[in-house]
Amino acid sequence: MNFNTLTGTTAASGGNMWTIVLLYAAIIGAFYFFGIRPQSKKKKNEEKMRNNVQIGDEITTIGGVVGRVVGIKDDSDTIVIETGTDRVKMRIKRWAIGSIDTIHADAE
Repeated sequence: MNFNTLTGTTAASGGNMWTIVLLYAAIIGAFYFFGIRPQSKKKKNEEKMRNNVQIGDEITTIGGVVGRVVGIKDDSDTIVIETGTDRVKMRIKRWAIGSIDTIHADAE
């Protein structure tokens, strides 16, 4: 009696294993290209935007405060903005910038 007929295994079971491995690899690849990669690109663009802020730019913080940049302190990573009609000055951290609303002539 043949051992393969007793156990019910054939040569096709090795092919099924590779199919499953390739399926898992495709799922992991899809997670990378649709989830991780776009998120890292977005994070890199936000960091570039925050590092390119200039005095005079109109910004919106992640908390919704709108103001104009009047000072940048490089050593402490702090930005001073002026907001409202009373021209109140606020110190914020660079990471708190949500968007820069000023359009520069050299922007791409």
